[in-house]
Amino acid sequence: MSVTKGLIEQPAVIALGANLGDRQATLLAATRELAETDGIELTGISPVIETAALRPSGVDHDAPAYLNAVALVTTTLTPGALLDVLTRIERAHGRIRAERWGDRTLDLDLVDFAGLVSSSERLTLPHPRAFERDFVLKPWLAVDPDAVLPGHGRVADLVAGLGDAS
Repeated sequence: MSVTKGLIEQPAVIALGANLGDRQATLLAATRELAETDGIELTGISPVIETAALRPSGVDHDAPAYLNAVALVTTTLTPGALLDVLTRIERAHGRIRAERWGDRTLDLDLVDFAGLVSSSERLTLPHPRAFERDFVLKPWLAVDPDAVLPGHGRVADLVAGLGDAS
């Protein structure tokens, strides 16, 4: 944690995904927009990985594949304000929330915010399913080998526990 101009900077982890349109360009643009937002400093970005689409019923190999990455940031924003930024960026890239876990031009998830554990109707921290998602854990581990997911442990251990099921 550091202090900038009297404001406390908190670390946060953001998962990025896209499976419609120019996926690579969308992820790059969203990363740039995050970095250009007042109160957010991009401190790391993972390599991009490609994964099959996931539906409530399981993996959907017939749907367009996702490109996924994880961004590490520090921010002077509150978790709610950061979520507002993520929602704004998603909308700017044509995100429509018509179907749960449906195809999307851009998905930005707040995975962790300074180790905070909280739950409201709008935001649950850490992200409630991050611990079981290889498309979040693997990029996160690549950009931060010492990462810890609050309530679940070391990301390296979580990735190792995924085995061949991911």
